[in-house]
Amino acid sequence: MKFIVSSSSLLKQLQVIGGIINTNNTLQILDNFLFELSKDSLRISASDLETTISGVLAVDCASKGSIAVPARLLLDILKTFPEQPLTFVVEDNNTIEISSNHGKYALAYADGEEFPKAVEINNPSSTVIQADVLANAISKTIFASGNDDLRPVMSGVFFQFSTENLTFVATDAHKLVKYTREDVKASEAAEFIMPKKPLNLLKTILAGNEEDVLIEYNESNAKFVFEKTELICRLIDGKYPNYEAVIPKENPNRLVIDRNQFLNSVRRVSIFSNKTTHQVRLKIAGAELNVSAEDIDYSNKAEERLTCSYHGDDMQIGFNSRFLTEMLNNLSSDEVSLEMSLPNRAGILTPADGLDEGEHITMLVMPVMLNN
Repeated sequence: MKFIVSSSSLLKQLQVIGGIINTNNTLQILDNFLFELSKDSLRISASDLETTISGVLAVDCASKGSIAVPARLLLDILKTFPEQPLTFVVEDNNTIEISSNHGKYALAYADGEEFPKAVEINNPSSTVIQADVLANAISKTIFASGNDDLRPVMSGVFFQFSTENLTFVATDAHKLVKYTREDVKASEAAEFIMPKKPLNLLKTILAGNEEDVLIEYNESNAKFVFEKTELICRLIDGKYPNYEAVIPKENPNRLVIDRNQFLNSVRRVSIFSNKTTHQVRLKIAGAELNVSAEDIDYSNKAEERLTCSYHGDDMQIGFNSRFLTEMLNNLSSDEVSLEMSLPNRAGILTPADGLDEGEHITMLVMPVMLNN
């Protein structure tokens, strides 16, 4: 078995696919890339049992077969090569020999048959979405998902497809993000919970790409197909909490403020906050927002005054500064709107501008009790 491939296109493909490989695998075979050769094409796969990702490269080859090649070793050697054709020859003594312009390198391989097979998705429903729209939806929501092993449904992103729009939701019970696209629709209603790891991989691969992505899904698995890449993953089993019930509908107090100014102010003031609660206090009266924090144990405190546009009753409300900065960081608008009803009810943060047509983002942040 022998094939010739460009070193840089092989490295690029392996770096994309290698993102799924765990550093400490229970099965040794998962430390490898699976190479499957058929006439003039090489399919490369990697897996962590939950997720399998594969890509196809054009190669110069006349034979067929499959082998498992050590991932770490292959990546390390490829990173050192300038762009050139590499010749891979699979020997009978379980080694694969790589010939470059400068020398020869041999590494041991395993039988490709040992590599776990990717799941077949039976009777899937499907939706097509533009790559950068999907990447944007993932990056706008994934930061709000939880890390609690006891509540696995909250550790992923909830995909809710309907014939009118696509909605993506993530929450960890302290913060919640709902991202909706009305310019993309599904042929039928469906909902499923995607785990975080494959989503982070998709976000990286798809950013800035305008290709279409085909999403196929059933009750237990989802498959993303784009360009010459395929990602199949197991979905998180369980029912997602009724997130609509926690979004307060009546919020008469509305503050509009410059996002960067607000973000920088919260960042500075939060340095002086209590290291356990990370609490910052917002005091709003007229057209003035007062942002303050205090750590009584160490007599540290800070206070800043900002101008804003505000409609509603004068109020004081406390938030965890880490959640607030995370949310403001994930918005790209010039101005944001913060809607509130009472100091013990969630605040709703939305961008005041900068959205595409048919794009909606609602961020919800739970308050922390103020110790007056």
